[in-house]
Amino acid sequence: MDFDLRVAWEDGERIFYRNRRNRTDDPAVLAVLPRSEHPAPLVLERFAHEYALKNQLSSAWAARPLELLREHGHVMLVLEDPGGRPLEELLGAPMEIGRFLPLAINIAAVLGKVHQQGLVHKDVNPANILVDELTGQVRLTGFGMASRLLRERQSSNPPETIAGTLAYMAPEQTGRMNRSIDSRSDLYALGVTFYRMSTGSLPFSAADPIEWIHCHVAKAPVPPSEQLATIPGPVSSIVLKLLAKNAEERYQTAAGVESDLRRCLLEWQARGHIDDFQLGKEDTPDRLVIPEKLYGRAKEVSALIAAFDRIASGGRAELVLVSGYSGIGKSAVVNELQKVLTSSRALFAAGKFDQYERDIPYSTLAKAFKNLIRPLLGRPDAEL
Repeated sequence: MDFDLRVAWEDGERIFYRNRRNRTDDPAVLAVLPRSEHPAPLVLERFAHEYALKNQLSSAWAARPLELLREHGHVMLVLEDPGGRPLEELLGAPMEIGRFLPLAINIAAVLGKVHQQGLVHKDVNPANILVDELTGQVRLTGFGMASRLLRERQSSNPPETIAGTLAYMAPEQTGRMNRSIDSRSDLYALGVTFYRMSTGSLPFSAADPIEWIHCHVAKAPVPPSEQLATIPGPVSSIVLKLLAKNAEERYQTAAGVESDLRRCLLEWQARGHIDDFQLGKEDTPDRLVIPEKLYGRAKEVSALIAAFDRIASGGRAELVLVSGYSGIGKSAVVNELQKVLTSSRALFAAGKFDQYERDIPYSTLAKAFKNLIRPLLGRPDAEL
């Protein structure tokens, strides 16, 4: 395959090139290169992972990988070029509702196709959404983090090392919510995207990664209709439902989002007005999802939080012992502390007594300090 490339756009991690197509039989391609001459291993792993998913991605809703090339020490991922521009380039001022609704419907529909393939994208944001302004067609790219797992846990990594785009990241994806990542995590990111499309700004602003995490975990967004009076109440409510902190309170499927948006569009086109209606009537989960909410442990969680508050205010150390039979939920109770620690910039380390490692001295402490100290050693000397 011969290439005559020009730079199309770039983001923080990748540079996208378009083929000039000097011959009519040349395929249209996007060539994606790392921005750095010496990219981090994780960046290269994402390229390889996206290429490995090529048979699960359809040209109808994704920029499909064609080749993964390695030449002269450089790595390039070649994608089909569906045309269009990144949604990121189309944002700035708030979109008019008549323009926002059709585009939002198409984005929700495309994301639904991803989930139907058993994939969780994990990095939905305007830089990974390609929009053809003439046809309104939408394609997704940036599948380097996509997961085939229907549900997975995110470890509590330092904010600087969490993979993904922090401004669009679901609370559970930060590793501070004691909850699993699934397709509803993509719906939260979709909510952030819709918020920015409709209002012209993000729902939160932050100065550093820790503050971003705190916003997603604990801060309530200002309703879009309060940001901009021209946004109809039902549209604002749809966006807020997508931005719920707990996945159980969000839309459960992209199809449910699409259905409500279509109702809004029909009313807007017919009357220039949208009446309030019950959201999620067509939002039927496509699989059984067991809620991860803790029940009956409010007293124990409150005791842990109270102990932390005393330490934070008084500076004296305390020891709290949590006991119970195996499998009763001790770890789940302790991990609830992570939500509180995020806002105070405290550090959290966890180790667990394992019945199969009873003969290894201090194994539990070693696990806890390993998870705490390794990320710290990777920070700049000035921070340490």
